[in-house]
Amino acid sequence: RELLERVGDFELEEHPIGGASIDAHGVALTDEVLEACRAADAVLLAAVGGPRWDTTDPDAPRPEQGLLGLRKGLGLFANLRPVRPSPALLDASPLKRELIEGTDLLVVRELTGGIYFGDRGLDGDTAHDTCVYSEGEVERIARVAFGLARRKVTSVDKANVLETSRLWRKTVERVAAAERTPIEHMLVDNAAMQLVSRPADFDVILTENMFGDILSDEAAMLTGSLGMLPSASLGDGPGPGLFEPVHGSAPDIAGKGTANPLAMFGSVAMMLRHGLAMETEAAALESALDRALEDGLRTPDLQGNATTEAATRAVLANL
Repeated sequence: RELLERVGDFELEEHPIGGASIDAHGVALTDEVLEACRAADAVLLAAVGGPRWDTTDPDAPRPEQGLLGLRKGLGLFANLRPVRPSPALLDASPLKRELIEGTDLLVVRELTGGIYFGDRGLDGDTAHDTCVYSEGEVERIARVAFGLARRKVTSVDKANVLETSRLWRKTVERVAAAERTPIEHMLVDNAAMQLVSRPADFDVILTENMFGDILSDEAAMLTGSLGMLPSASLGDGPGPGLFEPVHGSAPDIAGKGTANPLAMFGSVAMMLRHGLAMETEAAALESALDRALEDGLRTPDLQGNATTEAATRAVLANL
């Protein structure tokens, strides 16, 4: 809130989702909150889960249902997760500096199809989750990826095993034929390996819902911490985008004032750029983040001792 007050004149509304909504209303997302989000210019989302609401009961509400419902209800099919390690944090990554220098990649993840939204069920000691994709779903996310690429698109699938991946690859090839940007295909297990062996070779990684979920968390560690990674979820209609840090709710440090706010600040920068057409302000905020890190800002997840409050002050001082 302090950051937004410094950047511009915003009208803010706050609504419960996830665990907070389950406690208050018995469901992870109410119709009223969904309608409020539809009426907004942009939606900034915090983390939604925690062990209090973990359950194996298929009929019990789960916090993640709120997030999935919001994505589906707002028609947000394209999830953008940029991975650009700050020069000041090249030694904070578990990987060697020379491996990650020059890394500047974008994961473009399909967000409203695949196994997370397919038919599922539990029958005694047997369970099933169904992965379904249509050509139209693959085509629209592929066009987003090609529109954002600078050098090449790496499409990640499991076409040697999965029928959905074979459809994915065939459809991406068809879209690529009309584009000037080079396309390469990579199996997901190989992509996971290449991300830690030669991350700087990637430009845009295009992939389906579950693969993108896993690969983007892996890629987050190139930046030194999951607490550094922002994201944007966008649709192709007039509705608002959804902007959120990739990390979870970190219940183990709740109330201690030590959470890293930089992924949320990065998500605000993506909101300014992609949701509100405020490019100058977005660039200024990203510059302030880099400068604060160059000046030595380190939260506990980055092997430092800066509190959430101190990290906020450091960014604001450079804005």
